[in-house]
Amino acid sequence: MLYLILKAAISGVIVAIVSEVAKRSPGAGALIASLPLVSVLGMIWLWRDTGDRERMASHAGATFWYVLPSLPMFLLIPALLKRGVPFWAALAAGCALTVGLYLTMTAVGPRIGLKL
Repeated sequence: MLYLILKAAISGVIVAIVSEVAKRSPGAGALIASLPLVSVLGMIWLWRDTGDRERMASHAGATFWYVLPSLPMFLLIPALLKRGVPFWAALAAGCALTVGLYLTMTAVGPRIGLKL
């Protein structure tokens, strides 16, 4: 249980750092947020928990393919905000787009040989 709390605390600290840095410098906050810190931490925790090379390779490969459908969200949200759409609506639209693209990736990926 302590291990789970430690993992959650470390992950939470990273999110807090991103939000604090972004208050001072949106660009610096975006740079930190764009780093694959969650993915790296996930890989560290998975490796520590399993030590399974095949599982790790599969996880890292699938992560790459799931990052791709999340990218359009980062174009849609600022475009909507610049057109006067309220933040919460823009965020909801970006999240809905991402969910739709994730579902598409999950359905199409295996058909084209991706192991997700």
